[in-house]
Amino acid sequence: MTSFKDFKEEMLSNQEIKEEYDALQPEFDIIQAMINARKQQNITQKELAERTGITQADISRIENGTRNPSLEMLKRLAAGIGMRLKVEFIPQEKK
Repeated sequence: MTSFKDFKEEMLSNQEIKEEYDALQPEFDIIQAMINARKQQNITQKELAERTGITQADISRIENGTRNPSLEMLKRLAAGIGMRLKVEFIPQEKK
């Protein structure tokens, strides 16, 4: 049985797949930051939904990557966990 790590490494050895995977990194970063912040505050999705007026189902979809939140929604989510949203542009790594 192949582990996920081995499978991922094998798939990313294909340059076309790696480029597509890398293109999704900003989305992965947002999702992970949101999950980490929510868990650090010990807030469930349900509690966050109550605080923000965003449905728990939508929060779940955002966290599992099947819904792309608007900037306004991200600001509401950040406020719901007692934080503010910061977006920044950083230089690309040279290839």
